[in-house]
Amino acid sequence: MVKIIADSTCDLSKELIERYDVSILPLHILLGEEEHKDGVDITPEKIYQWSDANLTTPKTSAVALEDALAVMGPIVENGDEIVAFCISEQMSTTCNIFRLAAQELYAESSIDVIDSKSLSTGIGLLVIEAAIMAGEGASKQDIVTSINQMREDVRASFVVDTLTYLYRGGRCSSVAALAGSVLKLHPKIEVKNGAMEAGKKYRGKLCRVILDYVKDMEEELIHSKKDRVFITHSGCDPAIVEEVRQYLEELGYFKEILITRAGGVVSSHCGPGTLGVLCLK
Repeated sequence: MVKIIADSTCDLSKELIERYDVSILPLHILLGEEEHKDGVDITPEKIYQWSDANLTTPKTSAVALEDALAVMGPIVENGDEIVAFCISEQMSTTCNIFRLAAQELYAESSIDVIDSKSLSTGIGLLVIEAAIMAGEGASKQDIVTSINQMREDVRASFVVDTLTYLYRGGRCSSVAALAGSVLKLHPKIEVKNGAMEAGKKYRGKLCRVILDYVKDMEEELIHSKKDRVFITHSGCDPAIVEEVRQYLEELGYFKEILITRAGGVVSSHCGPGTLGVLCLK
């Protein structure tokens, strides 16, 4: 049996985690001296409050080695194999932690670690595909081979309400050049080769900007994998989320439109009001 593991930045909902039998390992979020586990004992709302009060972005750190060992150990002892997904190696050392856990368990042959080269439900799309294959009895090697090919097909992008959080966190280098217009622009942030880059710049009210962003993606969307598309947001007005959902539904293309809330790590770097539509080419 092959077990699928992912770190908490995959932003899958509890329902999807249970549906696809995925084990989630949390990254850590530091609010000053307070350390929290993403998705366990901290909410995005608390992160926003702390960030605005302290005029800085919380520090985030990789999955703890002891947490990885605690989850992976029993699976290996049971004779099963693991495919473990993590956020882009350019953004976190979580992949290395997973590899260290495999070494400590003397289970390098039983555990494959996949650098998603993505974030949020860009990872989640791959995790679900792997979980479906595992559920159908595919071998670990077949899953890894398929996912490595599919990884280049992930289309992960989002529009932010404010550049403040990305600018504070320094995770998107091209945002620095836009700092002077921090309150005026809503750039499309795209994940390419494992890094975030600022793309098209939108102006205007967020509700209009987000719909324009999704409409601009239409050609890409109708040539993507039909099985599912994600709408992932960090606390958008429900009316905006619903408008995006209706637009995607009216395309009459996707079998499943999934709406998820971004977790603490992604939210802490992108800020409230961020929304992305993520799919597989």
